[in-house]
Amino acid sequence: MGQIEWAMWANEQALASGLILITGGIVATAGRFTQWYFGAYSIVAGVFVCLLEYPRGKRKKGSTMERWNYYVRAVLHLLLSVPAGFLLATILGTACLAIASGIYLLAAVRGEQWTPIEPKPRERPQIGGTIKQPPSNPPPRPPAEARKKPSEEEAAVAAGGPPGGPQVNPIPVTDEVV
Repeated sequence: MGQIEWAMWANEQALASGLILITGGIVATAGRFTQWYFGAYSIVAGVFVCLLEYPRGKRKKGSTMERWNYYVRAVLHLLLSVPAGFLLATILGTACLAIASGIYLLAAVRGEQWTPIEPKPRERPQIGGTIKQPPSNPPPRPPAEARKKPSEEEAAVAAGGPPGGPQVNPIPVTDEVV
């Protein structure tokens, strides 16, 4: 098995925390808490985190988002999580974002770097080069074991006789009609 890609896990964690922050911010502002501005901040921070993290697989190589260093992401997520931690409705999103920050820091320390997965070009086989000799048997073909030349005993059985010549029945057979 390969090594763990921590940046991928951090990306998923941060995206989930952004959605949780949006939800908690809506609850906080709709609940008319006295500190509604923390709820509004959570909505804005959640939308920002989702916009930052969602297009991860859709980016092309060399884009601006690719150049974001994991250290910068770790610090940014940690700073975004602090103000949202003052309301009970947004504390879960704050904790998730802080965890994502720690995972990004781990990915940065381990030296991970984001590279897009590009499909490998498929090599098309040469049609004339792969077929050595056309089949002599039309389909459906029997299995390989059945295509072997029969031995003498198998040839005798196939011809209708028992293997090794005629066989004598040890029990006498009488045909008596009563």
